[in-house]
Amino acid sequence: MLRIAVIVIATGHPRVSSAQASAPPFVLQTSDGDNMIQVGGLLQFDGRFALNTTAGNVVDTFLIRRFRPNLHGRLLRHFEFDFNPDFAGGTLVVQDAYIDTVFSKAFSLRLGKFKTPLGLERLIPAKSLVFIERGFPTWVLPNRDVGVQMLGDVADNRISYMAAVVNGATDFSSTDIDTNDNKEVALRVVVRPMARRIESTLHGLSVGIAGGTGVVTELPSLKTATLFQTFFSYAGSATGEGNRVRLTPQASYYYRSLGAIAEFARSVQTIRNEAVSADIAHRAWQIAAAYVLTGEPASEHLQPRHNFDFGGGHVGAIQVAGRYHTIAVDQAAISLGLAAPGSSRRANAFTVGVNWLLNPFVKYALNFERTVFDGDPHGPRPPEHALGFEAQLSF
Repeated sequence: MLRIAVIVIATGHPRVSSAQASAPPFVLQTSDGDNMIQVGGLLQFDGRFALNTTAGNVVDTFLIRRFRPNLHGRLLRHFEFDFNPDFAGGTLVVQDAYIDTVFSKAFSLRLGKFKTPLGLERLIPAKSLVFIERGFPTWVLPNRDVGVQMLGDVADNRISYMAAVVNGATDFSSTDIDTNDNKEVALRVVVRPMARRIESTLHGLSVGIAGGTGVVTELPSLKTATLFQTFFSYAGSATGEGNRVRLTPQASYYYRSLGAIAEFARSVQTIRNEAVSADIAHRAWQIAAAYVLTGEPASEHLQPRHNFDFGGGHVGAIQVAGRYHTIAVDQAAISLGLAAPGSSRRANAFTVGVNWLLNPFVKYALNFERTVFDGDPHGPRPPEHALGFEAQLSF
């Protein structure tokens, strides 16, 4: 039986320091901290608009991109849980639902549904993304899956690891139940060589590599990042055979007001369409950088130094960003008839954006993206010019 001696409820809205600003606003916990409940939420209202009338079958639209109440907690110090449903689009999707047994900082055991530990940008929480949508490498890697994961930090936080056995999900997709007896394994290791040297210009550098393999028969389609226009898909009779192997080296760097990430992803599998088969690789990479004009230190979870105060001289935090990303499928997918007719095998895109963080909980974002297909702006598939904006509430 649990005896609660003191209950602390935090509901204040911090005003100045980043440390205060990062504190969760709604927390119920015992005085010793062994038991805790945190209530949170994420609401993103988006607009997507094609700036050229030849962008394809694209509808300009407003939408609720994400609507996710969140419940996170800790029981008897060593047991933590997270439940994260999404009601966007008028349907219920359980994004995360897992239990952690925390043996030490170096070893935790996670069971349930979680993000497959592969992609750098995929593992960044949606509320902390620099751009409205993630870059092309996430289209080559899975989203969420169900299984068992080991994770921890060792060597004084200089090394982090994540290792998982999961059902196996198609690139860019999630799964709740397996369709075969085979399972997928995934491993990610990140090294922060100067993590303990705060004064070093390389203090904010991290490099990592991740990979995974498993049997997945379903085949992905490829879409553009902002308008989700499908530009590549496989023939309806095509299927995957054998193991799908994924590999993704990655790096991030934060120094003063500058932040940057770089990521490469490769997914390869045998694809069969009737009597024809071939090993087909999907490759994608991106490099992105962002700078905080208002002087706040860059980080994965940027916080304004001062909240927006109309008439009081405080604007919050303003960040500008740029990204180049590309994705390609092996030419054999087209030449051997494995792809659907009319598919483009490559897309190159650049994105520019500005983020306005009014306080730790409210953010506005504006992105422009140009995508060219098959390296030819005058080819059969015209370039896509897209404008997106987002209003975000998160706590």
